[in-house]
Amino acid sequence: MRFEDYPITLSPFPEDEGGGHMVTIPDLPGCVADGETVEKATAEARDAFEARTMAEQEDSSALPALKTCSGQFEQRIPKTLHMRLARRAESEGVSLNHLAATLLAERLAGR
Repeated sequence: MRFEDYPITLSPFPEDEGGGHMVTIPDLPGCVADGETVEKATAEARDAFEARTMAEQEDSSALPALKTCSGQFEQRIPKTLHMRLARRAESEGVSLNHLAATLLAERLAGR
């Protein structure tokens, strides 16, 4: 597989945490990179992917096959949590979907 065959998740770091961007490859747990710009973070993610690919080949393991998912799921949450998330999304100037996806990606990346 090639780097381009895997979806990536891009998340900005808050300015008070140094700014920059984080890139994760959700289908490859632990494959995370960051950089000052989107381009640098993506280049670092490509390097991380290539390093993992080489390690997998040395171990004679195949990279996990890509799963086909719609990118959507339904999750019921308490109304108070929904309200808190909606307020935070509004204060950050992003959609609720974007905020939820970013929070999930950060948590999965172990941040």
